Amino acid sequence: MSVVKSSLSVEQEKKLLSLFGHVRLHLLYKAFHSRCDGQGPTILVAYNKAGFVYGGYISKDYAQTGQAINDDKAFLYSITDQREKPLRVSSTDGQNGFTDGFYGLNVGVLWFLNNNTATVEIVAGNSYTFEAEEMHGNDLQLTECEVYRVEDLEGLLETPWRKIDWEGYGTKDRLMDYIKNYKPEVKSVVQPRVLLVGPVGAGKSSFFNSINSVFKGHVTGQANTGSVGTSLTTQFRTYSIKAEQGGKALPLVLCDTMGLEEGPSAGLDTDDITSILKGHVQDRSTRPCLSRSDGVGYCKWPGLKDTIHCVVYVLDACKVTLVSAKMVDKLAAIRKGINKLGVPQLVLLTKVDEACPLVREDLTNIYLSHYIERMTREVSVCLGVSQSCVLPVKNYSREFELDIHTDILLLTAVVQMLRYTDDYFDERQRETSNIRDM
Repeated sequence: MSVVKSSLSVEQEKKLLSLFGHVRLHLLYKAFHSRCDGQGPTILVAYNKAGFVYGGYISKDYAQTGQAINDDKAFLYSITDQREKPLRVSSTDGQNGFTDGFYGLNVGVLWFLNNNTATVEIVAGNSYTFEAEEMHGNDLQLTECEVYRVEDLEGLLETPWRKIDWEGYGTKDRLMDYIKNYKPEVKSVVQPRVLLVGPVGAGKSSFFNSINSVFKGHVTGQANTGSVGTSLTTQFRTYSIKAEQGGKALPLVLCDTMGLEEGPSAGLDTDDITSILKGHVQDRSTRPCLSRSDGVGYCKWPGLKDTIHCVVYVLDACKVTLVSAKMVDKLAAIRKGINKLGVPQLVLLTKVDEACPLVREDLTNIYLSHYIERMTREVSVCLGVSQSCVLPVKNYSREFELDIHTDILLLTAVVQMLRYTDDYFDERQRETSNIRDM
């Protein structure tokens, strides 16, 4: 998926958020109906050369009905550096909020994005009353126009929806000791292999870097990460983690893959993943050799230690609601193939601090957040996994120093991965025992 970046400054976003309660803004698109229909409450943000940021909020869906819509919560607003607080203008009759047309936002006095172009026109109507100088400085030439979904965070729950012990270094040390001392259920495997799968930019490589950082004691960046439209991981990589500088390797291997992309021939495909799961693909192999028996680095006779023992889907919490139908279908096809092989599956929900401002303020709010709980439920339904399999985490991305609560969340996710590998080994041993008894 292409990266769409907001043009709002930090200060402008703060002023815009002050018009609401506990909400977050999710940039849908720098366009209109192609991405904005059926998205619930939205706010249009227009920019002009005079330095005004202005537009309109509606609380109801766009559906291109061509009808006038009663919306007593709709309003126009304007933000400038010269005003401390935003100008807010409600409908004069309290009802007629906007016209649900085929192009742009028409509030009966201003028509934004008519014909899906970054323009605003004055039209007949008296639903809103304001001074042009105050609203847009008499400058109707737009430099940019964006539409955001306004997502209600619903505040914080009275009790956490999932229990976690945040009590400082005692908890962190206990989790680290569990991981360091973990031993697989089968003697032929020393290091269980966990495969990370997900769309481009979801945070697979960042997760490895973050776990590596926790055990190194400082932020590291061994795996390539960044924000581009295509996958920065071009090879199948296997990463071992040492308990400390020069120390013993942990009983875990994290396997990183190319990012999933929508096109049938773009990014990793289901055949590649099947080959990886069965242990045919060796470290640093690249496409198209991943699923070819004559390819470089192809292992024809893998053992149990070479196979994948747990699969972890990595999804960006900020983009869960924007995952395309094609990507959902691709994930469903992958999941179906993994189910046939009996490999347990988990989901990492990354960038939770960016998805929920309440979590950004305090990471220990993560299991008190209505919004994050709702996201885990949506992911559970989308991928067909239990909600208990969805693990929200925050990777290290812009920090220089470690944070104890970030570490605890990351380590808790790793512990769950190791527990799921135990389930895999239990099942393999049961199958072997049944064959012997026949």
